Formats: sequence, structure tokens, C-alpha cells
Amino acid sequence: MYTLKTVLRRGWYPSLITALAVAGYNYGWSITLVAPALILILFVGLIVTAIRAREKQQELSAIKLRQLAEYFNHRFMGDSSLSIFVIIDGLYNVDNPKLWEWARACDASQRIFNSWCDSFISRVDSDVGVRRFANYLYTYLTELWLITTRYYDFIEQFYEVAGKVEVPAETIVQYNKFVLEYNAFVQDFRDNITELRNTARTSIEAPSVKLAQELLKVKSSPS
Repeated sequence: MYTLKTVLRRGWYPSLITALAVAGYNYGWSITLVAPALILILFVGLIVTAIRAREKQQELSAIKLRQLAEYFNHRFMGDSSLSIFVIIDGLYNVDNPKLWEWARACDASQRIFNSWCDSFISRVDSDVGVRRFANYLYTYLTELWLITTRYYDFIEQFYEVAGKVEVPAETIVQYNKFVLEYNAFVQDFRDNITELRNTARTSIEAPSVKLAQELLKVKSSPS
């Protein structure tokens, strides 16, 4: 039964071509009648095979995109030590009221981001569960790109702040550890976008997902 299903799904047109050719030979059918039919079957079979191959590639890309989304939510959101928002909280240890005001604004943004990411993952898991994820591949790719683009804004702001004021050494170490893991995620996401551009309708360019910059040293406040 499994062999029959495999033949029907993958090898139906070679089998049909073979059967028709054998039948034509045995019954003495004219080659002018058999040849066009064989060519038509081959043409249709190749189209069907190409469509199924594209669908399979989309399915694999969808699975990879889902894994990337879950990884981002797990490692860089919530209370993870590698969340940029948790790293920004380290600025409360700096005696600078203006920094505290900015950090409090980031706290409010963190709550919005957490809700957004939780909702995103819930929708992804729901559609994967009913095997509809590939249907919304373009939509979810765009949404994950938007999430990472807005997230990068906070990375860039922290980098600029850390370049102007004295930041606790442990916060710098924590940030640089974050950069290493985040940039690995970015590279995987870029690769996924490149793959998806061959199978899905998207105008997103891989380099638009930006890498975080490592802090080379702690800047001291001007006296």
C-alpha cells in the first residue's frame, strides 16, 4: 500500500508513460498517436513535480521561520538575560537621572514588545498546528522582520548611550554576550530570507536585518 501511494504521488507519470508505451507497442498503435500523448503526460508530470517541489521548499522555509521566531522570543524577549531591555535596566545603576527616564520609557516599550511577540508566536503555533503556516508565509516573514527592525532601534540607542556615558562593566560584558548570540540569529534570519525570496513573494532584502555592534571599551563621562 505504501509503495502504491509513493508511485501515485511521485512516479505516476513515468509509470503511465511506460504503460502507454508498452500498450502501444503490443497493440501496434501508430507512433503519431502515441508520441503526442506521451509528451503531454511528461509535460504535465514535470509541472506537477515542480509545483510539489516548490511547496515542499516553502514548507521547509516555514518551519525554519517558525523556529527563528520562537528562538528570538525565547532568547531576546521577556526576562531573558540576553534581552536588550534587561540590559538597558542595568543603566539604573548609573547615577544619571536622564538615563533613568530613558530606561523607564524602554520598560514601557518592553511590555508592548512582549505582548506583540507572545501574540505572534501564538498565531504561528496555531497555523502550524492546522498546517496553514505556509499559506501565511509572506505575512509572518514580514511581521518577524518588523519585530527585529523595531527591536534593533533599542540596540542602536543603547550602543549610542554606552558610547557617551560610563556604563557598569558587567553591563558591557552582558551586552557583548548578547551581541554574539543576536548576530548569529541575524545571520540565520538573513539566510532564511534569501531562501524565501526564491519561493515566496517578498521584497525584503537580507541585509535589511542589521547586525548589532560590539562595545569595544567603556566610555568615561567627561569631567
